[in-house]
Formats: sequence, C-alpha cells, structure tokens
Amino acid sequence: MNLYPINAGNFKLDGGAMFGVVPKSLWQRTNPADANNMIDIAARCLLIEDGNRLILIDNGMGDKQSSKFFGYYHPWGNDTLDSSLKKHGFHKDDVTDVFLTHLHFDHCGGSIKWNSQKTGYETAFKNAHFWSNKNHWQWATQPNIRERASFLKENILPMEESGQLKFTALPDTDLLKNSALGFDIFFANGHTDKQMIPMINYKGKTICFMADLLPTVGHLPLPYVMGYDTRPLLTLDEKEKFLNLAADNNFYLFLEHDAHNEIITVKHTEKGVRLANIFTTNDIFN
Repeated sequence: MNLYPINAGNFKLDGGAMFGVVPKSLWQRTNPADANNMIDIAARCLLIEDGNRLILIDNGMGDKQSSKFFGYYHPWGNDTLDSSLKKHGFHKDDVTDVFLTHLHFDHCGGSIKWNSQKTGYETAFKNAHFWSNKNHWQWATQPNIRERASFLKENILPMEESGQLKFTALPDTDLLKNSALGFDIFFANGHTDKQMIPMINYKGKTICFMADLLPTVGHLPLPYVMGYDTRPLLTLDEKEKFLNLAADNNFYLFLEHDAHNEIITVKHTEKGVRLANIFTTNDIFN
C-alpha cells in the first residue's frame, strides 16, 4: 500500500464560524485571522494505492461554481486536484473509488464537472465508484434548512444518475470494521449525520482521516467546536471518545482542513488530550 497527500486547493473561512462560541482571543493563538477575520483552510485529500485499487478520500470544492461563489471563500495558492494527482503520477481516470466523508460542497465538489458543452454535469472520475452511506445520502438529498447551502444538488445527484454510486454498510455501533474499501470507518453525527472517518492500517500505523471531526490542530480542546456543526454537544462526546482512542493507541491524525499542519499525534495531559507531535506527510508516507 502507498499513500499520497492530494491538495485540492486552499481557501479561507470565517474564524468565528470555525470556532463557534470560543472567543477570538483564544482561537487566534493557533489559527491567526486576517483583517476580514478569515483563517487559512486546506482541502487536503488522501490517495490510497492498494493493489488494483486507487482510492481517493474527498476531493475539495471542484471548479464548476461561479466566480461569485468562489469569491466567498478567497482561494489562495496554486494547488489543484489535477496538478496534485499529476505530481504523484496519476490522473482522475486512474481512480477506482472516491470515498466521501460527507457531502458538504468543500468535500465532494470535485466529484462532478460540467460536460463539454456546459449544458449539464457529469462525473469527473469516469472509472470510479462514489462511496457514501444511505443515511447520509438521505440527509444530504433532503437537507435541513441550516445545511441546505452546503449540500449542492449539482455536486450530489449526478453521482446517482451516473450509476456509479455505492453505499458502505452501516454499523450497529459507531465503528464499521474492515469496510468494503479495506479500512475501518468511525461514524460521527455531530457535524452532520453519519460523517465517516476512515482509519487506515499503514505499515503498522493507524492513519485517521479526520475530515470535520477535527478540522485543525486548534480544534483539539473539546469545547472548540465549529459553528457549522448541527449537533455540537454530540460533537463534544464524539471528539472525546475518538481523541482518547487516538491517544491510547498512538493514532496518526491526518488533518484535511489544517493548511499548515498535515499529520499529528496526541497525548493525555491534565487538561485533556492535547498535541503530542506534528509530522509532514513525507515523514509518515515515505
């Protein structure tokens, strides 16, 4: 098995929204804001090369939305999904499976592109299955008012229309062992219903793709919960459970949204679970 970081692009989000009720005087210590209160955010995806399968976990915003839409998110840097795949010797057509932690636009927008005439949409990964789960799919296609702006039908419905959509099994608890893609999945419901956190066994290490359960290093303290989360008290419980598990077992936490820290480990302290070490993907994957 080989792992590759895939940067689908960087953008900015409002720091207050990213940290909910936590005062700026506290969160800006780890996530400094610009003059507009925006903080740096990454769309760091993960590519798994395992035998005949090439599995991409999440794929960023894509590039089909309007300039007005992207203007809200202040893209920065030169990384794109295509250029990052090419850097590692791959193309979208090589991908066999696209695993989507959840269907918010900044995680799945790269799944779908305009057709050549710009009259409709088609899948960007023509040879891949797209993986979600039945509960989250229903949640995303029949969205509540609060999340409606994050679930864009043009990002979601063409997956089903193409015939390329598949669903993972749903566990009786919060952990699905040895899923159809070969890794364990932790299910978390605080951010959105049935978000999936992949846990990959790699050379004796457990690599956990943290998605929006732990967006950045700055979100390690339990009360530091995003304003975007639909059930923040549930996020508290899920974070506590997962971070204790990570500290007990020395999991390596792959941070999708932290623009400046790629992988971390955590440890138990008197204040709760806190940062132990920071690694680059080169440190762990090479």
